Amino acid sequence: MYRKRKNLYIMDRQDNWKLGELPLLITVETKAVLKSLPSAHAALAELKGIASTIPNEIILINTLGLQEAKDSSAIENIITTHDDLYKSGLNFDSFKSPEAKEVQNYISALKKGFELVQRKGFITNSIILEIQEELEGNNAGFRKLPGTALKNSATGETIYTPPQELSEINRLMSNLEQFINDPTMCDYDPLVKMAIIHHQFESIHPFYDGNGRTGRIINILYLVLEKLQNLPVLYLSSYITHNKADYYRLLQQLREEENWEEWLLFMIRGIEKTSRETIALILQIKELMLDYKQKLRGNYKFYSQDLLNNLFKHPYTKIDFIVNDLKVSRLTAANYLNKLADDGLLRKERIGAGNYYVNEPLFNLLSRRSSH
Repeated sequence: MYRKRKNLYIMDRQDNWKLGELPLLITVETKAVLKSLPSAHAALAELKGIASTIPNEIILINTLGLQEAKDSSAIENIITTHDDLYKSGLNFDSFKSPEAKEVQNYISALKKGFELVQRKGFITNSIILEIQEELEGNNAGFRKLPGTALKNSATGETIYTPPQELSEINRLMSNLEQFINDPTMCDYDPLVKMAIIHHQFESIHPFYDGNGRTGRIINILYLVLEKLQNLPVLYLSSYITHNKADYYRLLQQLREEENWEEWLLFMIRGIEKTSRETIALILQIKELMLDYKQKLRGNYKFYSQDLLNNLFKHPYTKIDFIVNDLKVSRLTAANYLNKLADDGLLRKERIGAGNYYVNEPLFNLLSRRSSH
């Protein structure tokens, strides 16, 4: 049957939902949605300010980005431990976990997307394609063959069939690109717009694989694009992981019942809650950095800000990292790390033929955060 819809979706002859173009033709900024926005914006603004107080931005991009990579991959059932994830970042040939490698691809894709958006000032389809290529390690591009369907993992039942034809995917992605970058298309609050963009991208499902992870990277890049954040540090994956059933229920419910209010409130609550949690985590990282700074500066002639930054931009470090960051010899770098390990500021571990050094308080802080 044909049933004309007044906004985003129409019904086709098979009673399947068919995705339409943006902007929406109905009002979605209800009283409840508008009421939820000020506190979410306040939390975002506070996070933006707190993040700017960390002297080296790579510390937050790395530490928080690794957490996001782990949480976002876990939503897709790519599970890795913190230990495996951090070991993977050491690039030892003797340790190569496939799951950790996929998570490392995520952090690489996130950094690439951030650099491209900073440089170009837009989120284009070419940037989205580059993000997905970095994630998946191939250049398959948008889906060209029909047959993709989203199924219930327990029953195998098809719950949603995204657009099948490449021409349709290209049309909808071109429309989405315009919606993201053209402020004249609608006057929604940026947080409302971000939630709409996320639902639209997930519903187009343009790739054979990596749609969820790419969509979650687009979320943070959009907040950066809108200058609501300077750095990619506000990540919703932990919130989605802990509310996974609601997330998928609301995604699908929108396709069936057009319940925009519940979806928007869910996403806005996630932004506020995650902002508050991230503020608390950054303050704890700052406190820990200050403690280490005082210990290093007071007790070691080789103290430097570069050394401190090295110990906090990644929970695990190694001699090569110190050599590169401090421009010292391997012998000098080894002496620094071994002295800190002897004094209990780092924990020395061996893997294969190499050593690595663990900032245990930072490791424990990040591990606790992921378990909340």
